[in-house]
Amino acid sequence: MAGYDENILRSLRKITRAIDIYSRQLASKHGLTGPQLVCLRAMKRRGPITLGELAREVELSQATVTGIIDRLSSQELVQRERNTDDRRRVTVHLTPAGETIIAKAPSPLQERFREELSLLPDTEQAQIEAVLVRVVKMMDAEHIDAAPLLTTGPSTADADTVRSLLDAE
Repeated sequence: MAGYDENILRSLRKITRAIDIYSRQLASKHGLTGPQLVCLRAMKRRGPITLGELAREVELSQATVTGIIDRLSSQELVQRERNTDDRRRVTVHLTPAGETIIAKAPSPLQERFREELSLLPDTEQAQIEAVLVRVVKMMDAEHIDAAPLLTTGPSTADADTVRSLLDAE
C-alpha cells in the first residue's frame, strides 16, 4: 500500500496533468493558449484597454502581455489603436473575429475551479488554502513567480508553437 507521501505526490501529478491536458485541448480546439484566452476575456470585460492596464488586469508582465497581443494581433483577433489626443497612448480591443472566438472558447480552467471552490464552505476553503501554502513551503517554492493562470508551457507562445511542442512529446 502506498504511503501518504506517494499518494500526495500522485495527487500533485494529477493536478499538473489536468492543467496540461486542458492547455493542450485549448490550443488544439480553439487555437489559443491559456494566457491568450485570459487576455481576450479581460478585453471583452473591460473594452478598449492599454497594454499596461491589461497586464495589471491579468497579472502578467507588460512584456509578456505585449508578446501575447502581438500574436493575437497577427491572428486578427485584436487591434491596436493610437489615442487621437495622446499619440503615445495605445489601446487594444477585440476585433469581430476576437469576439467570435471568445464566444466559442471555454472558460479558463481557473474560472471553473473558482466556481467549484466557491461552493465549498469557508472553513473548507481556508483549510485547502492553508494546506497548499504549506505544500509550497515544503517544496521550497515560495520564491517562484506564480502566473495567475492555470496553464503549463510558455505563456507567450502562439497556438502553433504550443501544438508543435505538444507534437514533439
